[in-house]
Amino acid sequence: MRAIRVAPLALLGAGALTLIAPSAAFAAPDGASSTFNPTITPSVIAPGGRVTLGSGGCTGETTVSSGVFDTTVIPSGSTTGTATVDTDARRGAIYAVTFSCGSTGTSRNVNLTITGGATRTPTPTPTTVPTASSTALVPGGVRGGLGGSAGSTDTVEVAAGAALVVAAASGALYFARRRTADRRH
Repeated sequence: MRAIRVAPLALLGAGALTLIAPSAAFAAPDGASSTFNPTITPSVIAPGGRVTLGSGGCTGETTVSSGVFDTTVIPSGSTTGTATVDTDARRGAIYAVTFSCGSTGTSRNVNLTITGGATRTPTPTPTTVPTASSTALVPGGVRGGLGGSAGSTDTVEVAAGAALVVAAASGALYFARRRTADRRH
């Protein structure tokens, strides 16, 4: 009788493990690195602005090209480079930026959005370091941003997370029912 109550939980756990376990079906083609994850910071910028290009996961030279800035090469051993967006970039447009990892031959595209509003050139503000006797604040404040909240959604990760939530809820329900059944006997 106990085996019948445990069977659904075992099947649910096996299903969750199947979704989480690495699979050859999701492997990158031709031995390419599946960890190559290029980034652009900021991903929304005004014409004439500078972007930082990240070549996360590529151990070789990374070539970055787009119709909105000159081709940039991130050398082997470095993970970032910079590029200046053309001043005549079309406002409100979304440009594809192609990252090509030389060590694996993998290419990935990341979108760069050009702002539609007026361009403001930031003016540098001098920073002063307060001394122990000074109570002045450092001008400029904290630089905020999106942090890790922006990025693409991976359907495998979403499915794995949903499976774990279902498994946890099923386990909680199983043990709650088991506790109720044990109290009755």
